[in-house]
Amino acid sequence: MFDRVAFVGFGLIGSSLARIMIRDGLAGHISVTARTQATLDTVTRLELADSVTLDATEAVRDADLIMICTPLGAYGAVAKEIGPHLKDGAIVSDVGSAKQIVSREIVPHMPDGVHVVPGHPVAGTENSGPEAGFAELFMGRNCILTPDDGVAEQAIEKISALWKAAGMSVEMMSAHHHDQVLAITSHLPQLIAYTIVDTAEQLGEDLKHEVIKYSAGGFRDFTRIAASDPTMWRDIYLENSDALLDILGRFNEDLTHMRRAIRRGDGDTLHEVFTRTRAIRRGIIDAKQDKLEDQKT
Repeated sequence: MFDRVAFVGFGLIGSSLARIMIRDGLAGHISVTARTQATLDTVTRLELADSVTLDATEAVRDADLIMICTPLGAYGAVAKEIGPHLKDGAIVSDVGSAKQIVSREIVPHMPDGVHVVPGHPVAGTENSGPEAGFAELFMGRNCILTPDDGVAEQAIEKISALWKAAGMSVEMMSAHHHDQVLAITSHLPQLIAYTIVDTAEQLGEDLKHEVIKYSAGGFRDFTRIAASDPTMWRDIYLENSDALLDILGRFNEDLTHMRRAIRRGDGDTLHEVFTRTRAIRRGIIDAKQDKLEDQKT
């Protein structure tokens, strides 16, 4: 599918995609660049690349596809560094959970003739790093592409074909709409998980010990989510702050409504909300979007 692929950053998503490329022969040569030699040593040990280097400009030279898999906060610096070294016709894509940032931080540094096709494979676990990857990560999941107007259709089709080869369904939407959708489906739940677990962490030692010992399924699942990469999630909240703050405001209003119902002993309101929200869970199950997490936990 591509003669030469360069991964800039190499965690759960990048290493999972590389495993698929190797398994199915989708890339003639895979190069990987990362911030630390320790990461590159792991990549070499796992045999996930044909070449590794700390020099991003060397990694991307002559690459047909450059897949940016760094935290969002590094996008601008990465794009500025590699932009002058990209060949004409190269495709640059990414895997980040916020998409408007691509137009702000990556596109301005790309030379004419380079095609930018932002992507977000909506899949993952709480684990990170090259060793966390596995080829089945994307199977049955959705990938969202958010190319700007005017991007070459052929480039979009090649990125779409890549993610379909990984087992994903591919959807197109604007970057703004993507960030609004992900604010409620991903970013707010993650923020709630971090907050709940942090609340438990600040309890007295005796009570905290009991909370850990007697964790029921709900709290256990929250701790799984809250174990995710803190750098990645810090950058997501900073880069998608407008959409997240809007959703967080709505959530606070709904939480106040529930708090009032509990204080007043309003069982009818509680029952009505609980009944209505069950449909969302049924929809997730029907869409088969809970299967992978159940297998990995």
